Amino acid sequence: MQPLETFGQLNMLLSSLWIWATCLILGLAAQSSQGILDLVERRLPNHVDDFEFRLLTNGIGNSTKPTNDSYIVSSTTVGKILVEGNSLSALSSGLHRYLTDVVHVDIFWYIGSQLEFGPSTLPALNAALIGSSIVPWRYHFNTVTFSYTAAFWTWEDWELELDWLALRGVNLPLAWVGQEKILVEVFQELGMTDDDLFSYFSGPAFQAWNRFGNIQGSWGGDLPIEWIDNQFELQKNITKRMVELGMTPVLPCFTGFVPRAISRVLPNAMIVNRSDWSGFPAEYTNVTFLEPVDPTFAALQKSFITKQADALGNITHIYTLDQYNENNPYSGDLDYLRNVSYNTWQSLKAVDPDAIWMMQGWLFFSLSSFWTNERIEAYLGGVEDNKDMIVIDLFSETAPQWQRTNSYFGKPWLWCQLHNFGGNLGLYGQIMNVTINPIEALANSSSLVGFGLTMEGQEGNEVMYDLLLDQAWSASPIETATYFSNWVTRRYAGNGAVPGELYIAWEMMRTTIYNNTNPSVQAVTKSIFELTPNITGLFRAGHHSTAIAYSPNTLVTAFNLMFNASKTNPDLWNNAAYQYDMVDVTRQVFSNSFDQMYRSLVSAYLSSNVSNTTISTLGKNMTSLLTTLDRVLSTNPAFSLSTWLSAARAESTNATLQRFYEYNARNQITLWGPSGEISDYASKSWGGLLNGYYVPRWQMFVSYLLEVPVSRYNYTELNSRLLAFELKWQTQGMNGTVQQAVLGQAGGNLQILLESVVGSSDNVFW
Repeated sequence: MQPLETFGQLNMLLSSLWIWATCLILGLAAQSSQGILDLVERRLPNHVDDFEFRLLTNGIGNSTKPTNDSYIVSSTTVGKILVEGNSLSALSSGLHRYLTDVVHVDIFWYIGSQLEFGPSTLPALNAALIGSSIVPWRYHFNTVTFSYTAAFWTWEDWELELDWLALRGVNLPLAWVGQEKILVEVFQELGMTDDDLFSYFSGPAFQAWNRFGNIQGSWGGDLPIEWIDNQFELQKNITKRMVELGMTPVLPCFTGFVPRAISRVLPNAMIVNRSDWSGFPAEYTNVTFLEPVDPTFAALQKSFITKQADALGNITHIYTLDQYNENNPYSGDLDYLRNVSYNTWQSLKAVDPDAIWMMQGWLFFSLSSFWTNERIEAYLGGVEDNKDMIVIDLFSETAPQWQRTNSYFGKPWLWCQLHNFGGNLGLYGQIMNVTINPIEALANSSSLVGFGLTMEGQEGNEVMYDLLLDQAWSASPIETATYFSNWVTRRYAGNGAVPGELYIAWEMMRTTIYNNTNPSVQAVTKSIFELTPNITGLFRAGHHSTAIAYSPNTLVTAFNLMFNASKTNPDLWNNAAYQYDMVDVTRQVFSNSFDQMYRSLVSAYLSSNVSNTTISTLGKNMTSLLTTLDRVLSTNPAFSLSTWLSAARAESTNATLQRFYEYNARNQITLWGPSGEISDYASKSWGGLLNGYYVPRWQMFVSYLLEVPVSRYNYTELNSRLLAFELKWQTQGMNGTVQQAVLGQAGGNLQILLESVVGSSDNVFW
């Protein structure tokens, strides 16, 4: 190399190096932000050239020392919208902020993307939008969401979900799909046969509880290899997209649950059989657990994680691992508990030195009589390096455990909103708890590292989930009146001006339905018409409450405001969000009305001089209401049994497997077990399910009341009759079809139906 002869040459070289380095940095940024550009191309294809994304630094740091995200959104001199951020999640969050606050459009569950409803020319910014997260992690999913909601999701469903997550700043999603594929390979290496394995796995609608070690086996038929293979291919797509969008997937690992054949292939294995779960027969529970102190545990862990990384890539160091979900450990001895967690932790670190164990903290609430503070401390203490564990405080908005455990004794943890059990559909929220409480927790716990959503079923009440995820970007509690108003603006975008009646209706719901302060109503409510009929026990509190904590008249008023909004702007009937919300609010109004009808029926039956004519009339009023509601629900695919069953059957072209998948889908939302072990836990107010399942049960109930006087009422006898019908319904028809409105005409049908109902003499909306 020749020496530089002049200062000018040196200066020119330095300038060239600076330009080269700058171009390299920008080139890498452009390359690494491709996933965000792809999102724009999917959802805003006409505006791909209107955005520019600039990744400044890698803000997430690493999984052991994550940093908060930040973004700046501005307009360039050439008319583009420039989004700059220190992570991919920051970029997508900045994009979402611009779309929601400036363009007033969004993407929603069950409705899809409405981002295209913005103007053809995107608005320029007079001032930059600046945002910073207050926690490094924003988490999403409960293990059971993968069964209650996503059991039969297609890649198209997942694409919408992942774009929804990215735009809302989620950067730590659970990724459970298809893990059985890895387990098959791991257990086959031990010498287990296909019969050993496929009789161990649970059906498609129940895999979450098999993964939790609550159940084993599958009533109605064994899980086929076709399902396992297809689900793992889906997992490859899911995790690839997660990484492209800047998320850190939380992947499964070996938990310790094994087929019973472990005793044959490893006669000396240190195993214990778990207790039964929720009254299931031994055939389907008492799952075998390989003690982590057994050397085979570490070997299986290494095999699992290695095979998974080979298939998916080295995309994470965070692993979901729950060993005692609603099942107590073999022993409460403190040393035993510490050894279980210590050896589990060591098995992870041996194969991945940067491994972090993530666990749900639900067990400390659901089995609090066992999990005393000293036992919790012993179990968590087995993980001797605090940074190697993250605990999900699963039910923070109602039953937080972080306070009684001294912030999980120093372990990093996530403040999460559970909100929904079993995919129930009632309107419900705690706006104060999900805005004030996480901010207070952040001020009082140095180990709080994230906020998250942990709903069992991802159904309605979407505003409550948006609220918490947005709270992750606000250092003070969000002012919910303004928040709801802005949310309404973008929810009903695309069909002209949003009528004032909609804002008033949502404000009424915000201050009542979504502002629950009654501690006995802990989560999303469910309707009593979804429960097995009886003259007692249908009104209950807790996290499956059938009681409501607001005046039913409030919702009737809100309905009328929403309905009348379409008179101000008739084009609302062509708005997917308006259609969905009108069905949803109608569903809740009918549910509340049914409560009063039921009370009247039972009161009459228990009186001394009631006539059968009165009982019959009251009963017909109830079933007539449900029949009308069924017609309303059936106008929208999000509230239709047909959607659920058709998705199940679409998983295969084999007629036998189609019937098996449909049986699984039917069973989960009704009997939840071979003989109704958790009957009606995951019940749904769906068109087709009301007329086909709930109405016949209530007709049988009324017939029984007509048959026997109150002195001879015998619930065991009644339930036996009901169970015979319920068991028959599990395989009834088995063709996956339930009559439903033509989807393209859903709005029109809904309008006609609601106008008819509102104008009827027995109007529940008066």
